[in-house]
Amino acid sequence: MTIHTMNHFTVLSSDLERSKQFYIDVLGLQEGYRPPFGFPGAWLYAGGNQAILHIMASKPMPAIAAGVIDHMAFTASNLQETVNILKHHNIPYDLHRLKGLEIWQLFCHDPDGAKVELDFPADEPEPQQ
Repeated sequence: MTIHTMNHFTVLSSDLERSKQFYIDVLGLQEGYRPPFGFPGAWLYAGGNQAILHIMASKPMPAIAAGVIDHMAFTASNLQETVNILKHHNIPYDLHRLKGLEIWQLFCHDPDGAKVELDFPADEPEPQQ
């Protein structure tokens, strides 16, 4: 077997519309085709034809989180615009440069607490706070 690429992440949601608002309105993903499963959810795309994030809204939130995944990371652009959007939505974030690579790393959380990392190119200017 050979692994070629990451296919998608699935997050559980206590409120599908609130989660979609975060991932679509804040992070800029687009909702697209989702097979007709027998439970509510959404498939989100970052352009192209591969859904990279699945949202499931039918399961109750677990008392103990499943697995050990710490966060999901996306390559992004337009750091200043992202900071502006996060501030507009009152979403706290942590921004720093990764020593050695100098890329910008921005961390925030979705409405149900999933940690999201956004990586921006090193040549983007420091955003105006």
